[in-house]
Amino acid sequence: MTCPARLTSAEWTIHALRDHLVAHGIAGQVATPRQDSLSKYRRMVAGDWQCLFGLTFARPWTVEDVLAEMALRCGVSGDPAVQQGPDFIDPERTIDRLLAMASRIREVAAARGTVLLGTGHPAGLLAIHAGLSRGLRAAGCRVLTPAAGWRGRPLFDDVRQDGELRYFERVAVISVFGGLGHTHAAGPMQAMLADLRQSGQPMPDLVIADHGFAGAAGAAGLLVVGFADCNDPALFLGEAEGQIDVSVPLDDNVSPDLYEPVTEFLLAQAGL
Repeated sequence: MTCPARLTSAEWTIHALRDHLVAHGIAGQVATPRQDSLSKYRRMVAGDWQCLFGLTFARPWTVEDVLAEMALRCGVSGDPAVQQGPDFIDPERTIDRLLAMASRIREVAAARGTVLLGTGHPAGLLAIHAGLSRGLRAAGCRVLTPAAGWRGRPLFDDVRQDGELRYFERVAVISVFGGLGHTHAAGPMQAMLADLRQSGQPMPDLVIADHGFAGAAGAAGLLVVGFADCNDPALFLGEAEGQIDVSVPLDDNVSPDLYEPVTEFLLAQAGL
């Protein structure tokens, strides 16, 4: 009987990560309802700012086009007849894009470049961003914190109050009512980039972000790597059109501690 080939440590890491992603619903079958994903595809095509993340597109995407692209880049079912049930993210695609993200981070870290980080989903993804921020700073990168204290709107569907731009571990977040808010808005990143321009500082070499923080940076022509759920099509279409360099598909709202292996994987692959 032929024995299986011995796996390298890197392959073992990938296998272990794949198992973790699926076991905890970060990829594979996820908690995002299929009907919510399809609704967001329609809303994005209709021009809903909450679903565009600050991006504008060169081609006129139809709902059918978006579904086909999401099947390709995220792994959801491309069958429009599938209307209900939990949605699906291909864990192989997640790992592939994590490797691509780590490659970009490694290049910038080796050059001790400047980085911006921001998350519109701090209840989950801040855990990854904060770990990357620490790793990049330890490698000698400058992590920027422009426009701290900026206030603006609209940021949320149901809150008619300004949000405040704050930084946690040098990761941009939005605070509202004394807590951290979930926002899809492009305004905070637009304010951050405007502050850099007005103060005469150069644009960052890399932006690591999600939601409107990523979309607005991509629309400004910056190198952007980010995370997106299967009901957030804009960043995947931005990747298809070359505005976003890497979009990693994953469920963006699991318990923060469950993202720890993702962070460790990125740091290891980036050499941080």
